[in-house]
Amino acid sequence: MRFRRALGTDTDLAALVRLRDAAARWMLARGVTGQWRPGELGAEHFRRVAEEGEVWLAEAGGRVVGAWELWWEDEDAWGPRPPVAGYVHRLMVDRDVAAPGAGRLLLGAAERRVAEAGREFVRLDCLAGNARLTAYYVDAGYRVVGRKDGKPQPGGAPKSFALLEKELRG
Repeated sequence: MRFRRALGTDTDLAALVRLRDAAARWMLARGVTGQWRPGELGAEHFRRVAEEGEVWLAEAGGRVVGAWELWWEDEDAWGPRPPVAGYVHRLMVDRDVAAPGAGRLLLGAAERRVAEAGREFVRLDCLAGNARLTAYYVDAGYRVVGRKDGKPQPGGAPKSFALLEKELRG
């Protein structure tokens, strides 16, 4: 698997929208409601994030098989904080083509990027009440450190989230 920053091209943006919508459909098919909906985020969302932060793509076999957003601050969820963390958002895997364990590979790549930037923590959030996803992140070394109620959402109503972080060592 190869990782690269999204360029904001029509091709990259279309791949990101496709991944996001497929992940939303996958969640809904498994009874995870209230998190993501197909059609909720379009190309402009990903273009804006690519300009203000970072969007990363994972490629394998000539296809985009995953992606994530990396922000350098997240006041909506975490409040004002010193610049010691990177914030991972929208970790997405194409479940039709990605190998098992691809999500962990993407998460590891995000963690390495945060460490390269000299930050001490990786932070993320997931929908409060999504015990399966929270357990996934805890199993990956994250710990639940709080909860944010009423976090604004792009394309939707505010929601409540569990806040998780992982300390990066060395």
